[in-house]
Amino acid sequence: MITPSEIMHKAERVYPFFLSSVIRGDKFFPYDKFPIGSRPKGYLALREVVNELISKSKQSLGYGYTLELETRNLHKLGQQSSPRCISVDTEQDYLKLLKKEKELLKFKTDIELIRSEVPELNCWLDQNPIKVIEYSDRWNDLLKVCRYFQCNPKPDLYIRELPIQIHTKFIEQNKGILSNLLEAILPTELFSSVEREKEYTFEKRFYLRYREPLIRLRILDQALKAKYDFPLSDISTPVSEFRQLNFKAHRFFIAENLMNFITLPALENSFALFGSGYAIQILKSVTWLAYCPIFYWGDLDIDGFKILSQLRSYFPQTISIMMDVKTFETFKEFAVTVAESTTENLLYLTPQEQALYSYLSIHNKRLEQERISQDYAYRYIQSSCVSGT
Repeated sequence: MITPSEIMHKAERVYPFFLSSVIRGDKFFPYDKFPIGSRPKGYLALREVVNELISKSKQSLGYGYTLELETRNLHKLGQQSSPRCISVDTEQDYLKLLKKEKELLKFKTDIELIRSEVPELNCWLDQNPIKVIEYSDRWNDLLKVCRYFQCNPKPDLYIRELPIQIHTKFIEQNKGILSNLLEAILPTELFSSVEREKEYTFEKRFYLRYREPLIRLRILDQALKAKYDFPLSDISTPVSEFRQLNFKAHRFFIAENLMNFITLPALENSFALFGSGYAIQILKSVTWLAYCPIFYWGDLDIDGFKILSQLRSYFPQTISIMMDVKTFETFKEFAVTVAESTTENLLYLTPQEQALYSYLSIHNKRLEQERISQDYAYRYIQSSCVSGT
């Protein structure tokens, strides 16, 4: 048979539905969907349960659930009273039972505020009553942000540049709820359909600026430095600015290791890019690189070939340098044994690269690119890259 604690649990479970009824103005009480359950066996057990139900009912406390009893002639127990119906008859009884009188008053105030300030949130309210309560201490500021984006759907500013009268970290600390609200009120064509990424999803989705990854560029040809009037030969720039350049037909050497990047020799008609491992993915959006000869120099290990395959999936013209059997055999004494790692079917390797990748995978070997001598690297680049392009 149902107990007072189970009645309380059931009452708490339907709280979101009650709040939705408040938003819609629907009738919710009396609420009588409390399952009575089967009677306990034995006189003493039945008396104990019924007495506990009576002691916690509205008849005893003056609020809460109403207990309606019926007298029945039970086999072996004689005439006994047991629950026939349990109900909560009024909103006041319900709120006092859950100790939520003050919470509902604030909820109703917030509903009025939201409807008056941003009426487009009315449908959102019906679907998210608990969120209204969860953020009850910050609706004034949340609505300020909503109103701003309604008037300025593509701000192109950093979050802290937005001219909204809120504290500087408010948006950063409330991205989740703000994203939920803005998606509810802005037309779908007014926010960017970016993939759900780990970083800067909010900023990208709502056309805000964010701290972009930097691309490090070295000019390997002094004639190019003069041609493009670069004051420096080693430059780091946000990826969005790098995309605006147009160096079509110039060659690009991408080195995964920093020391190899900064020691690449002078090369005619060439630039160098610092790959920095899997961060190379940021180059995918630089569409004009598709028109450039690209040479990639990575470690002779599983990750190096995975990065090569990834880069070649963006730019099929990519040629690997010093990632071949000859180079590995030349510096094999410097290769180290590494922990076994998961291999993948890499779709963008040449047969020769695939063979070396398989060998390194099977034998758990790694030859770091900085183990290759400078003299060998210079001669390799001059003979394989310069003369071949």
